[in-house]
Amino acid sequence: MMDIQTIILFSAASFALAVTPGPDMILVAARSVAQGRLAGLVTQFGVSAGSAVHAIILALGLSQLFLAIPYAYDLVRYLGAAYLFYLAWQALTARDSFSPHATSNQRDSLFVIFRQGIYSNLLNPKVALFYLALFPQFLDPSDGSVALQILLLASIFLIIDFAVHGVVIWLAGSMRSFSTSSRGFARWSRYALGLVFGGLAARLILDDQR
Repeated sequence: MMDIQTIILFSAASFALAVTPGPDMILVAARSVAQGRLAGLVTQFGVSAGSAVHAIILALGLSQLFLAIPYAYDLVRYLGAAYLFYLAWQALTARDSFSPHATSNQRDSLFVIFRQGIYSNLLNPKVALFYLALFPQFLDPSDGSVALQILLLASIFLIIDFAVHGVVIWLAGSMRSFSTSSRGFARWSRYALGLVFGGLAARLILDDQR
C-alpha cells in the first residue's frame, strides 16, 4: 500500500499540473463558452475517460511502445491532428448549431461531444508520455503491485483534474449565460471553438519533441 506522504506529494503535483493551462483546459473552456456548461462538462467526461484509458495502457506497460517504436508515436500523433482538423472544419462550417435558438437536431448531441472529448485526449500520445514521465517518480515496487499503484495515482489525478476543470467550466459557461440572446456571440464562439481545435491539431503536428 502506498504511504500517505507519497499520495500527498502526488496530489500536490497533480494540482499544480491541473491549474496550468493546457490543451484539455482550453478545449473544455472553449466548449463551455460555445455551447454552455453541460457541453463543457460532457467534454470533460470524455477527456477524463481518455486519460483513464492512457493510465490503463501505462499499467499494462504498453505506453513504452511510443519510446521503443517512434513510428507508432508519429502515427497516433498524425491521426490525432487529422481528427482535430476535422472537428475544426465542422465547427467553422456549421451554420446555426451553436445558436441558443437552434433546434435539438441542429445541436451536437451529448454523445458526439463526449466522443470528441475522449478522442482528442486518446489520440494525443503526449498524454501517455506525460504519464510515463510523472508516475514512475511515485512508484515503489515494495508497496505492492505497480499496476495497482498506477491506477490509484491515475484516479487521484483524474479527480483533481476534474475538480479544477469544473471551476473552469463554470466560469467559461458564465460568459455564454450573459450572451444567450446574441447571434453574434454564437457565431463568434463557434469560430473560437474551431480555432481551438485547429490550434491543438497544429500543436500536435509541430511540437514533435518527445
